[in-house]
Amino acid sequence: MDGNNLRTVVDKDTVNTTYHQLIENPEVKAGLAFLEADNEQTAKEQIHLTSIPAPSFKEYDRGEFMKKQFILYGLEDVKTDSEGNIIGIRRGTESSPRLVISAHQDTVFPEGTDTKATIKNGKIYAPGISDDGRGLAVLLTLLRSLNHSQIQTVGDLVFVATVGEEGLGDLRGVKALFEQDKAIDGFISIEPGTPEEIIYLATGSYRYHVTFKGPGGHSFGAFGTPSAVHAMGRAIAKLADMRVPFEPKTTFTVGTVTGGTSINTIAADATMSLDLRSSSYEELNKLKKVALSHIYSAVEEENSRWNTNSISVDIHQVGDRPAGEQSEEATIVQAAKAAVKAIGLTATLEGPSSTDSNVPISLGIPAVTLGGGGNYGQVHTLNEYFDPKDAFLGAERILLTCLGLVGVHHVTQPLIK
Repeated sequence: MDGNNLRTVVDKDTVNTTYHQLIENPEVKAGLAFLEADNEQTAKEQIHLTSIPAPSFKEYDRGEFMKKQFILYGLEDVKTDSEGNIIGIRRGTESSPRLVISAHQDTVFPEGTDTKATIKNGKIYAPGISDDGRGLAVLLTLLRSLNHSQIQTVGDLVFVATVGEEGLGDLRGVKALFEQDKAIDGFISIEPGTPEEIIYLATGSYRYHVTFKGPGGHSFGAFGTPSAVHAMGRAIAKLADMRVPFEPKTTFTVGTVTGGTSINTIAADATMSLDLRSSSYEELNKLKKVALSHIYSAVEEENSRWNTNSISVDIHQVGDRPAGEQSEEATIVQAAKAAVKAIGLTATLEGPSSTDSNVPISLGIPAVTLGGGGNYGQVHTLNEYFDPKDAFLGAERILLTCLGLVGVHHVTQPLIK
């Protein structure tokens, strides 16, 4: 869906005027200066947050820390929702617009991973320190900045620490957020990234666990019995030959395979994981149809090869991330670009990605994913690192984006309606 279908696009002159007024406002200047001065404290908090393990589906402890901080910094109606999201509101002078600013609690690392940080040559090394320890830390420095500068917004800022963004979490937190709250006017997700980066397109995906089953048997004594592994092999070969469009970018992969019991056993079971992606719902659904037909065809061929029907397949969908698009001229994209310019940098529009913003974009609600600042690398590995040098620029850009969208009392009117 196109987010502009449901929203009025503000002209560029209005956006430029808004940001000129914001950047000249003494309270906004104080807020930006605070973020720079708070850079070291933000990094320390980022280290502490990362040290609290939070695998997908086991985010409770990290969520409790965020909840206490939300209360400490004066958010209203702080709560843990039914899915585990931590939500708090910084109220504006009016009841609308309502802008969500979020980061995700969960990491890709399994329970038991050592997430305590080490520092080498100014870089902080820890699994999850960037993704999304940085995003959570930015939420908290923004709150401190708003309180310090006493900025009063027109619309509400809804701070959310979501659950289930990674992997098989399948965006469960943000999906629940939009199921429960129908009055959200805009959405910002904070992920690892430079202050210049703007993600405004959503890559959707379908994910499956595909299990082939058969009678199995001894490789010599039961020869002639169809093999679950062979059926899976046929399926993988067919999937590997699929043709997909370059634009919109559409992809597929068989990510993992398991099965069988020994080298001299005809496999009774075999399982593969399948990932299908596209920024277009139409192409994603076309790919799904073709991929599933290949899997069923592979079963038929393995059974036909041995003149039986003893091989079966179970296709279990384990992921459904919605796709979506919005214009480069969407108001929320213009605001993010103007905020980058206001801090002296040049914005870059990134290609489609899969983040919490997928859900609102698919619903026609303006949304962007913005980088939290700082240099980073080796994300999703045990060697993940974050360099906090000048990382405050990411927080500054996000603050300005938020203020432009919801408006500042007696200074600017909200850009989102």
